[in-house]
Amino acid sequence: MGELFRLWGQRVSDNARRAVAAYQDELPEYRDLAARPQARSEMLDFAVFLRRRTVDLAADSAPFPDDDLELMASMGRRRSEKGLTLSAQRQVLLLHTRLTLREVYEAAGPDDIDATMHTLAWLAPAGLAAQGAYTRGWIEGQQRMLPTAARVQLLAAMLLAGDAGAAELARSLRMTVPDQVLAAVIRVGGEPRRAAREEFATALLRTQWVPLSWQDPREVIVLIPSVPGGPEVAAERVLALAREVARMTGHPCAAGTAPGRRPSFADAVALARQVSDVAPLRATPSHVYAVTDVFAELAVARLPEVEYWIDAVAARLSAGPDLVTTLDAYYQHDMNRLETAAALCIHPRTLDFRLARARELTGLRPGSTRGVRVLSTAVARILAAGS
Repeated sequence: MGELFRLWGQRVSDNARRAVAAYQDELPEYRDLAARPQARSEMLDFAVFLRRRTVDLAADSAPFPDDDLELMASMGRRRSEKGLTLSAQRQVLLLHTRLTLREVYEAAGPDDIDATMHTLAWLAPAGLAAQGAYTRGWIEGQQRMLPTAARVQLLAAMLLAGDAGAAELARSLRMTVPDQVLAAVIRVGGEPRRAAREEFATALLRTQWVPLSWQDPREVIVLIPSVPGGPEVAAERVLALAREVARMTGHPCAAGTAPGRRPSFADAVALARQVSDVAPLRATPSHVYAVTDVFAELAVARLPEVEYWIDAVAARLSAGPDLVTTLDAYYQHDMNRLETAAALCIHPRTLDFRLARARELTGLRPGSTRGVRVLSTAVARILAAGS
């Protein structure tokens, strides 16, 4: 196995320079960092150190000692304190892994199959340990630089990215990384100022200590861990948050949810976002929506021809005064005339008149099977648009 490690060791300096050049070419944040001579020199020294230790330890099948891991962690802290973002932190680890594998294959000769396989087997656990140390340092740097609410939002971003370092950050925040969650996207029918969002996020965390992100002005992402009591308890927590968001922003909101498992939280959030996009916006949310609640609206949104037709029905409803509000209340109260009239503070005969008017305009009887399917979908689209 000696030939592989001899050639690999001879190329450490050249490989380190090539790595620094790759960081500059592919990562804008490292390009800015390397523009300062002292910082570039530090990058090069660390790249040489990392490669030299990798060659020596791989040859002996030895793990990185604690001193080496602590040096890697200190570099992660320095990068974090200089503003390295989560995205850049993940990208540099991926790029380093790619470069290391290329360096091994470039040094390997035709007789180095055993040595190459030995090295690849060593790299898996050793690489994870090194990345873990660097990430731990980066997280420690974030703890020094960021307020608590910002670190919680960072945790949410790491969980959605499937970042293994999320567990370390969660521990520092006294949170656990759940295996199952109810992912929620609370859509805001307006755009609060960034400064206000940061203040609101802090306030929300006082009521629900969970991974939460409010990076997009018009949506709050929440990951509610699955707990005893089932999805109903988690949905109640989402509803409480949605009402608080509506109260704080003064804008109507809609909450969409979807269950998710680690490491696929991002998929659950993507589905919850689709649900929230078609769910009705309300000044005081009264319901948390799942796919089963809005499957018709989701289907309509994905079929342009059907969408055009249902929007035409919605336009006819909008032409009648109070018809959208009336039908919304009618369907919310399971088409019970007396309860609907009481909720609208009108006489039941007035309700009958409005329902008849809806039938006149659309050709659909609101209480019929077809009427419920079409008109409830049309009403939901109108309310989801905030109009």
